[in-house]
Amino acid sequence: MVMVDNFGKPFLSAEWRYLAMVNYEIEPAVLMPFVPKGTELDSWNGKTFVSMVGFLFLNTRVVGLSIPFHQNFEEINLRFYVRRKGADGWRRGVVFIKEVVPRVAIAVTARWLYNENYVALPTGNEILRSPDNSAHVESVKYFWTFRHQTYFIEVATRGEPTPIAAGSEEEFIAQHYWGYSVQKDGGTVEYRVEHPLWRVWQAQSSRFDCDVEEFYGKQFTRALNVAASSAFLAEGSEVTVYHGKRIE
Repeated sequence: MVMVDNFGKPFLSAEWRYLAMVNYEIEPAVLMPFVPKGTELDSWNGKTFVSMVGFLFLNTRVVGLSIPFHQNFEEINLRFYVRRKGADGWRRGVVFIKEVVPRVAIAVTARWLYNENYVALPTGNEILRSPDNSAHVESVKYFWTFRHQTYFIEVATRGEPTPIAAGSEEEFIAQHYWGYSVQKDGGTVEYRVEHPLWRVWQAQSSRFDCDVEEFYGKQFTRALNVAASSAFLAEGSEVTVYHGKRIE
């Protein structure tokens, strides 16, 4: 876990559970218009990735308060990876292309505080557990509805969850403790996320069904309309998200 003193107060606490991560290689040029000022594209073994990620927000509290009907919900997002040289060394972070949640208030708050591209749409999930062991998750599916079409991502697991190996692709994709968002004036806000190291299930298979051009934009069709480069399911944990601060 990354710990940095005096980086703002906690804004949000929650549990992030069953993070389905479906990853695609992409040409760096596609992402350059989305890279926040003060950061640079990050890569693993010379490969640049975007990821479709779906997960559960549970027991959510904003500035310590539980808001009725806004504690448990799904989020599905498309994201990519950047880094920035901070006082403590390289900070590996995430930038979101679009984030889907089911509640308008959540989307409005996130857009107002961070200028993140949140949209509110109907969402749902299907989590299949082993009949012999409820702790073992056999598959996870997250779906959302847009213009009367239902889209989804799904990961079926194999084996048991294991700690993420240092230097692995799973570590590069899953273990980020910073977020970066472009502001309306072109500046950048950096915020910190704390969570322990996650365990992951390897994927037996994965599926992603979406009209990519209509929902994410034509520039992403080539990368997202092919078989995924990799996929896995992270157990998740309690998380804390801190208020952001401007770096540019």
